[in-house]
Amino acid sequence: MVYLDHNATTPLDGRVWEAMRPYLQAFYGNPSGLYKLGRLSRSAIDTARQQVAALVGADPAEVIFTSGGTEANNLALKGLAQALPPGLAVAGATEHPSVSEPLRFLEQLGWRVVTLPVDRAGQPETDHLDTLPRDGFRFATLMLANNETGVIHNIGPLAEWVAGRGGFLHCDAVQAAGKIALDFKRGGAHSLALSAHKIYGPKGVGALVVDRSVPLEPLLHGGGQERGQRGGTENVAAIVGFGQAAELALTELEARSARLLQLRQRLEAGLRELPGINIFAERAERLPNTVQFAIAGFDGETLVMNLDRQGIAVSSGSACASGGGEPSPVLTAMGVPADLAKGAIRASLGQDNTEADIERFLAALRTLTSTLRG
Repeated sequence: MVYLDHNATTPLDGRVWEAMRPYLQAFYGNPSGLYKLGRLSRSAIDTARQQVAALVGADPAEVIFTSGGTEANNLALKGLAQALPPGLAVAGATEHPSVSEPLRFLEQLGWRVVTLPVDRAGQPETDHLDTLPRDGFRFATLMLANNETGVIHNIGPLAEWVAGRGGFLHCDAVQAAGKIALDFKRGGAHSLALSAHKIYGPKGVGALVVDRSVPLEPLLHGGGQERGQRGGTENVAAIVGFGQAAELALTELEARSARLLQLRQRLEAGLRELPGINIFAERAERLPNTVQFAIAGFDGETLVMNLDRQGIAVSSGSACASGGGEPSPVLTAMGVPADLAKGAIRASLGQDNTEADIERFLAALRTLTSTLRG
């Protein structure tokens, strides 16, 4: 199989599995226990916290482990909303459902959510900041890199706007971490959401990296784990895996990114030879591994299913919002016509992909489009 859907999930790195395995068998102690087995688990969590913090340039004490990126985003947004009086929140127009849906929930509780539009390249229209309401502002949220188009957002202007109004800025960094260099201390955000299974770690574990200045009410109350911010016995093996994956991602970041960019450029060169091709946000700064495109006259889901029959795995958009039959909200926000947006295909490359994978994918697309045209 040619797997080209790494933005949806990545395979578990063998080195990560080896780090996890002892904590699934021999070292099974509850990290809250005072006996040796418990202390071993606690030490492993402490090490993982350091590894995850290093990946994004944060302090270990700023890392709260969660069940994944969705919980991290929910904790950031709902946790802030519970700690602050209801007011105004600003959100990017192309956010992941794990951000847009919690915001919709907050609207039911009396919050006002204003959307910051994006241009045709998927970048936030920072000139629009001057038109946003000033009164009652509490926080803003803007993803660092889009999961569909791969566009890397410039959060600087929004961070300055937020700081000037005494608010807080949350960033969904799930797709950015491990693909581009991050510096939490200097980036301007007050919190970042991360997920292990996007960087060759296990599913079911993520983190919210949060500055100590942020007032945050927990979603899960319990035994006081994670400094009282996330109750429940920690998933030690998964957290260890996350830490190992984060360390590898940081150590290999430059080499991985360079190789993925080379493969992406080869893929895009081949795509441009296809009639009717549209590469979305083609000229924008994007993640090195991500290409979203459409071929005029073809339905994206039809192509995805036909490619699957040939052993090629790609997606028609976000794996967390697929199957609805509607055009991508991300592309709609970018002004892409509905008929073209419905043809969208996302290819997201990973560390095990090869040039042969790219050539096989391109050959399959050429054959399919020729056959389906009749």
